Amino acid sequence: MKILVAPNSYKGCLHAYEVAEFMEQGILEAFPQAEVHKMAVADGGEGTVKAIIGAIGGRLHEVKVTGPLGNPVKADIGLMKEGHTAVIEAASASGLTLVPKERLNPMLTTTYGTGQLIKEALELGCRKLIIGIGGSATNDGGVGMAQALGARFLNKDGENIGYGGGELESICRIDLSDMDPRIAECEFIIASDVTNPLCGENGASAVFGPQKGATPEMVRSLDNGLLHLSRVIESELGKDIANLQGAGAAGGLGGGLMAFLPGKMARGIDIVLEAADFENRVQQMDFVITGEGHTDHQTSFGKTPVGIARLAKKFNVPVICISGGITSDVQGLYEQGINVIVGVAQRPMTLEEAMIHAPALIRHAVSSVIRTLMITMRPEA
Repeated sequence: MKILVAPNSYKGCLHAYEVAEFMEQGILEAFPQAEVHKMAVADGGEGTVKAIIGAIGGRLHEVKVTGPLGNPVKADIGLMKEGHTAVIEAASASGLTLVPKERLNPMLTTTYGTGQLIKEALELGCRKLIIGIGGSATNDGGVGMAQALGARFLNKDGENIGYGGGELESICRIDLSDMDPRIAECEFIIASDVTNPLCGENGASAVFGPQKGATPEMVRSLDNGLLHLSRVIESELGKDIANLQGAGAAGGLGGGLMAFLPGKMARGIDIVLEAADFENRVQQMDFVITGEGHTDHQTSFGKTPVGIARLAKKFNVPVICISGGITSDVQGLYEQGINVIVGVAQRPMTLEEAMIHAPALIRHAVSSVIRTLMITMRPEA
């Protein structure tokens, strides 16, 4: 039996390569003769740099940048072997996991550090940049990112605005005259796992704001801020980003990358799977086991399990999704190529308890699935 193990990270708990290790242990515990192939996967969020560099080859370059609350953090840029392409994660510079729960506040958090990563990649001679934007703690429309690259956002008094989503409504003018001139020479590919518009009930603030610490009042203010930003962008730069698919990704960073840079949106999972030659690898397999920290209706918008299932389905290879948590609205995922969705919790437990025991829970869940498969594969007497 050949099994390809290809999970995403369990955000805030385990990296993708760690999840893959525990899944492999569960498989071999149930069926020691199995031939297991492993790959870490990401969809534009945490782990994208390591997933792509691990598949293609290259090296990591560490940089100290400004974190989402202004404190210094260390982040990696992935440099591919040929030397002109860089992979960047917004999550590593402006990510949710960099902010303590009690300090989450998208009115204040900035994407400035992501812009610093872009600038460092330019300094290293890179002219093609793949920017994964999932997992951010921000809702600033990419303004912080652009500020780090030389853009100026001015209020009614002609003064530079501050950082964070709470500053957006004060923008009256945008000055890009001091933006890094090397940007014009570059290709920017935005690797995203969502397709949300910038504003409204399906926009960045309403859908993702609460998980970043936004109260209902903050959500309204942030949404108004992004709408105002889009109108200033249209007036000043002649670009209409308000309804662009994916503009609401990462608190509007998707829209900012398309407005302030020549960014082009792409599915993060498709970029990673192409880099890993997934389509050719999956054809040789009997099963694929994938997974993520939480599976819900948003998984269908292009997150790891669905991206994997769509390719595996082309070759009639069954896909099993092992998740840390599952909501009741996942039925539509079965139509997209996922055959089985299994939660790791075997009894009622708190999130904290599940995270502590995640390795054992993953091993047990995978082992149980493989034992069930072996029953169905028994030859008839």
